[in-house]
Amino acid sequence: MKKAAKVLSLVLVLAMIVCCFAACGKDDKAEQGKVLNIYCWNEEFKQRLEELYPGYTKDSSDSNKGKIGDTTVVWNITPNEGMAYQNALDEALKNQKDAKADDKVDLFLIEADYALKYVEPSVSMNLADLGINVSKDLANQYKYTQDIVTDSKGNLKGASWQGCPAGLIYRTDIAERVLGSSDVATVQEAVKDWASFEATAAKMKEAGYAMVAGFDDSYRVFSNNVTSAWVDKDKNVIVDQRIWDWVDQTKKFTDNGYNLKDSLWGQGPWKDGFFLDGTTFCYFGPAWFIDFCMNCTEPNSVGEAGKWHITVGPEGFFWGGTWVCAATGTDNSELVKDIILKMTADTDTLVKLAQKFSDFVNDKPAMEKLAADTTIGNAYLGGQNLYGVLAEGANKISIKYASAYDQGCNENFQSCMKEYFLGNATFEEALEAFKVKIKAAYPDVNVDTIKR
Repeated sequence: MKKAAKVLSLVLVLAMIVCCFAACGKDDKAEQGKVLNIYCWNEEFKQRLEELYPGYTKDSSDSNKGKIGDTTVVWNITPNEGMAYQNALDEALKNQKDAKADDKVDLFLIEADYALKYVEPSVSMNLADLGINVSKDLANQYKYTQDIVTDSKGNLKGASWQGCPAGLIYRTDIAERVLGSSDVATVQEAVKDWASFEATAAKMKEAGYAMVAGFDDSYRVFSNNVTSAWVDKDKNVIVDQRIWDWVDQTKKFTDNGYNLKDSLWGQGPWKDGFFLDGTTFCYFGPAWFIDFCMNCTEPNSVGEAGKWHITVGPEGFFWGGTWVCAATGTDNSELVKDIILKMTADTDTLVKLAQKFSDFVNDKPAMEKLAADTTIGNAYLGGQNLYGVLAEGANKISIKYASAYDQGCNENFQSCMKEYFLGNATFEEALEAFKVKIKAAYPDVNVDTIKR
């Protein structure tokens, strides 16, 4: 009897230990929320998640809601205009700690121009804290897309499903008339560096064409390849030599008639160059620029398709991109992790995404597969498969000097220098106007360090 009692006691003890471990396991796994709040400025990511994330179902009665399993997805969409999106996101993140579970921000999207505003602070989670092995799980991504959302301590704070490497998009008929061939290799040789680019601009002018339409068409190519940040560690504003190179080139192009004295998004010569009666030889842009800007559906655009090609151009650069960040304090960490991995790091999903939405996706194996597919061709580019060209450019991109001041500095510098190019201000007056604007936008910086 005593032996049986001892055996029974041992069995009970073991049972209690097993139960204890089981209970501890349940406690360690945080309870997940019932509402997934996603903050963004348009429906781009929404469309991709709805189409490609497994198990996502739309809400037929409310377009800003959906379901993933038992979790309700709520899309909080505020347009970008006038800082409206950032203001709405800032307000939500400010209240994150005390917000009710169903109101907490779970995922939010950011753009490159203001990424560090949300990357450096603790409002965004380290992806490693979600259980994402950055070096393994995200190994196929283009490095520059990770550099943009890496904080000063080396923590990756977001991931993107898209890469936005860009190239030089040129008129094939003009290339044939002026350069003797519209072949990509021939045109690339004519624009392989900035000296060649300027020499070709002179040939275009002589033949009656403008190399570019506006002052700022090439700006991002220069600004993407700077050798220092706009603001140094001591809060001194520094204009990088590459930015001065853009000023010199643009002034020369304006004075020599190599451009049409317009600006990005202009409704005059800049836009007219998309059509066959335009006189602009080339534009700089990524895949989305072709699809959403050049390939318009206006009646007089008939015939434009097929008259353009793309090549790498003088330097590799990117334009745009959207990053997905996990909000600190999310109560849906498991779902957030899975969405980031599925939508930014799953090769099969990203191939489908590229095929459906024409995105250049942030996955090297996916882009290699698409670049080698001879059945893929962009009608606007005369059937050219643009993925190989863009992938070549993507491998040349290096982002080392991003700062939280980039958006304001870049935009204000261009607008002030435009007055100089037009002859409405001297160089000194334009530079002084820039200093005034930057000091007003960022009172904490020192503008006295800006010198040519």
